[in-house]
Amino acid sequence: MFNMDTKALPTPVEWSHELLASRVPAGAWVVDATAGNGNDTLLLARLAGSDGRVFAIDVQAAALDATRARLLEAGVLDRCTLILGGHERMNALLPIEACGKLAAVMFNLGWLPGFDKSCITRSASTCAALGSAIEWLQPGGLVTLVAYPNHEGGGEEARAVSEMIFALSGKDFEARHLRSHYRQGLSPECWAIRKR
Repeated sequence: MFNMDTKALPTPVEWSHELLASRVPAGAWVVDATAGNGNDTLLLARLAGSDGRVFAIDVQAAALDATRARLLEAGVLDRCTLILGGHERMNALLPIEACGKLAAVMFNLGWLPGFDKSCITRSASTCAALGSAIEWLQPGGLVTLVAYPNHEGGGEEARAVSEMIFALSGKDFEARHLRSHYRQGLSPECWAIRKR
């Protein structure tokens, strides 16, 4: 008899981290399009290393303050640029030399945990940002997007993202989707999109 692994399957956020851990090389240029409390930004900073460039975008100053504190504590703030603004303006907020050079762009939608739940990501701005993200990826680059359908506006946002991804050319992109089957439509879900 052999030992079965008792570790649970990854959550959508864990899956996004696992995907990027094996695909973001040292020296990469990467974006956290929803900085939040800085968890994804920190992951990207560690993966990109001291020669990488990390851009973290958030519309809330409180999110960037939390991200800055997390990065400072980890000793990786020097490789990160924190940008106050809406991710739908990614084209204008990032340096032009990043276009076609991004190895990864992460999205973790919804609201800033521990803060005002009325300040949420929205379908129109998220889809605009996702369009920029896939345009600015380098070949082989990856976008991960975690959506939360179980809050007001979240279901509409998840559907809009899904429709946008289904409309992508299979010749130019490949996509995968992870969500729990027992809470379909309610549990968090993750999309991964790779530029061919």
